[in-house]
Amino acid sequence: MAVTRAVILAAGEGKRMHPLTCTRPKVMLPLANKPILEHLMLEMKLAGIQEIILVVGYYDDQIRNYFDDGGKWEINIRYCCQRKQLGTADALRLLDGTLKESFLLVNGDSIFYHEDISRLTVQTENVLSIIKLPDVTGLGVVEVKEGQVTRIYEKTVKPPSQLVNAGMYLLSPDIFEAAKKTARSMRGEYELTDSIQMLIDTGHKVLCQEIGSWLNFSFPWDLLTVNEKMMKDLASQNLGEIGPNVVIEEPVSVGKGSVIRSGTCISGPVIIGDNCDIGPNCFIRAGTVIAGNCHIGAGVELKNSIIMSGTKIPHLSYVGDSIIGEGCNLGAGTKVANLRLDRQNVRVDGINTGRRKLGAIIGDNVQTGINASINVGTMIGNNTVIGPGALASGNISPGSKIF
Repeated sequence: MAVTRAVILAAGEGKRMHPLTCTRPKVMLPLANKPILEHLMLEMKLAGIQEIILVVGYYDDQIRNYFDDGGKWEINIRYCCQRKQLGTADALRLLDGTLKESFLLVNGDSIFYHEDISRLTVQTENVLSIIKLPDVTGLGVVEVKEGQVTRIYEKTVKPPSQLVNAGMYLLSPDIFEAAKKTARSMRGEYELTDSIQMLIDTGHKVLCQEIGSWLNFSFPWDLLTVNEKMMKDLASQNLGEIGPNVVIEEPVSVGKGSVIRSGTCISGPVIIGDNCDIGPNCFIRAGTVIAGNCHIGAGVELKNSIIMSGTKIPHLSYVGDSIIGEGCNLGAGTKVANLRLDRQNVRVDGINTGRRKLGAIIGDNVQTGINASINVGTMIGNNTVIGPGALASGNISPGSKIF
């Protein structure tokens, strides 16, 4: 009989996703106008999962308020709070005694597809999902012999294989005893992978199952890459009001209460959320997602960007290949550069993003004055003010004032 109960680990902050996770859990970051966690849950439902235990902690109220008891998705959701994030094995300890049969365990900050989930839930042994990648830098890898996992490595300097631990498991209740015995790792946390290694070392069989695809997020710009992929299958719909002389190249989704004003051109795939005011005479280009209650005004051009709720870009501005947080206000003529003059990949804090085009990653409640300029690959912390005509560049701390 297939497993129908799952545990999703969703308590973490995701510090590498700053500034976006300074005010929200990583699992609540948006893709195609839905949180990462919602995309994962929908795939789980398609795979036959009926009950989910969400282990929450960091800004847990946002997760609870959004998902409630799961009734909207016809999934039964329960919550377990990990108030101090001491690691994945520590999170599992909180569930000791509540799960008497095998269950699915998934990291909530990745997206798996229902085909792979379904193949896992019908197994009868402990199983760890793997995926083979050409570059395993910064990822946990495993060694495998005759279909069984023999060794798990967490972000080792010299990876012994290209088989990555994808972060989805089928586990028996034996894992709880191992989790209780797990010591702190060198990173100061109680690691689930150490608990699974303990099972292996004490004679328990842990099989591996290769998955077909996997959406993983390490840095903010990864959201843009995955958002582009998800938008390819967008279905058009119009629940708003389209004014005269508006050009729409499908697929475009317009939410309830949104108004698209005269002279606007929208080149899909594009998603516009509920209660937005778009135009007049603006150009919304492919790959752009605008969340609810946003104002995109006269003469604005947006390209391949994620705009979070309540943000206003009202006059004659350009934003390309960027992520803009909630409640931001860009002054007239604000320009965000997205391409280096030498056409090389954009680097952020010395990290090669792998993207030739990347604008800015902007936190919540950032304001810019008229004719402000934001350079390629700029990271801007929450509540920052960039004055009229100022140039913002590099990594800008929250609450900064740039004039």
